[in-house]
Amino acid sequence: MARLLVIHGPNINLLGKREREVYGDTGFEALNDAIARRAADRGLALTIRQSNHEGELVDIIQGAAGAADVIVINAGAFTHTSVAIRDALAAVDIPFVEIHMSNVYKREEFRHHSYLSALASGIVVGFGTDGYLLAVDGAAMLAARRGE
Repeated sequence: MARLLVIHGPNINLLGKREREVYGDTGFEALNDAIARRAADRGLALTIRQSNHEGELVDIIQGAAGAADVIVINAGAFTHTSVAIRDALAAVDIPFVEIHMSNVYKREEFRHHSYLSALASGIVVGFGTDGYLLAVDGAAMLAARRGE
């Protein structure tokens, strides 16, 4: 059974409470429940982690080496600022899907650049919390291609 690690970055724990016009009404626990159902349906063993701290996200990624076959990551605002998270993803060499709930290209200019995208196996942008389900589907395809 392939092992999926879903990583939520800063402020994702506030879903359903913050900027509902951007991120919708689905709460954090409901999102994680939906992710768990989709992962189970795709035959993936799932671990979900969340942190608001860049260094902790780096530690989570480094800890994935040997423990995860594929990663889904929403690095939040660190997508646009963190070379450290990019370098951690490069170092572990685990295929990953980058996810953004909002269409970052319809938002502020600074959100148009991602330090992660050039390394990502795929990117899901603009489908709200449903984007996570698409990302899990993509992760399952990546795991199948690798024969996990």
